[in-house]
Amino acid sequence: MSNPALAIDCPNCSLVTPRFLQYCHNCGYSLWPSGEYATAAFIAWRDHDPDRIMARRFDLETPPPEPDDNVLDDVARAHELGLHLFPRSAWPFPICVGFFFLFLALVPFPTGWRIALGIIGGVVLLTGVVGWVVLEDTRMYEESASVGHGGHGASVDHDGAHGPAHSADRREEK
Repeated sequence: MSNPALAIDCPNCSLVTPRFLQYCHNCGYSLWPSGEYATAAFIAWRDHDPDRIMARRFDLETPPPEPDDNVLDDVARAHELGLHLFPRSAWPFPICVGFFFLFLALVPFPTGWRIALGIIGGVVLLTGVVGWVVLEDTRMYEESASVGHGGHGASVDHDGAHGPAHSADRREEK
């Protein structure tokens, strides 16, 4: 059992087939005398190396090892792929509840109920929209503005004028 491969070339048809099956998938050539021999050989092969513990008899390749940490960092993965993820927010839920009450107000209930449902739906919907657009959005842009400037770029001169940092000093050096 020195060959660590799970797939072999069939001696009859030369196509790749799982090594520990009794018959070739393509031509039906008998690779093992019986299924019990194939199973015993597979168990011995699998138990020989702890990296093979997730392998199955029907596989053509050993499965990749499990990642050590179970935490998947979506933000880092998106950054690697060049994608921008918006921050998570709970505000879409109240917006949906507001729409629910607004659409419920369209059902032919008595007029007082319809007006009450419409007002409740409108207030909840507007609260959700204001919370998501004003509160969440401003918090997101405050973080990006502080990261974007980070103390670099514009500075205040001694006389209070804003401008590029030490621009006059740079011109004199040249």
